Amino acid sequence: MKRAFKAVVVGVSSGGLEALKILVPGLRKDLSVPVLIVQHLSPQADSYLALRLDEVSGLKVKEAEDKEFLQAGVAYVAPPDYHLLVEPDGSLSLSVDPKVNFSRPSVDVLFETASDAFGAALIGVVLTGANQDGAKGLARIKRRGGLAIVQSPESALADAMPRAALESTNVDHVLPLREIAPFLNNLLIGPSHANTD
Repeated sequence: MKRAFKAVVVGVSSGGLEALKILVPGLRKDLSVPVLIVQHLSPQADSYLALRLDEVSGLKVKEAEDKEFLQAGVAYVAPPDYHLLVEPDGSLSLSVDPKVNFSRPSVDVLFETASDAFGAALIGVVLTGANQDGAKGLARIKRRGGLAIVQSPESALADAMPRAALESTNVDHVLPLREIAPFLNNLLIGPSHANTD
């Protein structure tokens, strides 16, 4: 029986813009779940990341807003200098709580709150990065029955974050960057056919 998932969470740091420009445009616009993204950014960064990804993706990409309810087929990017959290009712909240893993937004904060909200219906994805953020959160997703995917360290611009995630839990899939979007499309929608976009 096909597993029912409710959301995908993605954590990325160093090398993230390049990785996201491959992952997000690779996701099909009829994706059946929302995608939530934490990319470590400078506190002074503007909304460039969401705008740039939206321009090159079939999926709608936007900066996450406080109290917003998640919609399928939309990718939400954490704003600079705010933690992105998922509330039990499936809405988003933004927080200026202290940094976690020297980062705000923190991947662990998103992964742990999303895991509490969605349990086994969550997919966690850890991409390139130069620290350990996301390792604890991915371990929690896995403990609660969710699916854990990690970019293969060899395909990562910075391999510390994928390696930390692999050390923290028994992940389900280790994939080269370019294979992650096709894998998610197949898992969430089914095999694509030549006549679809």
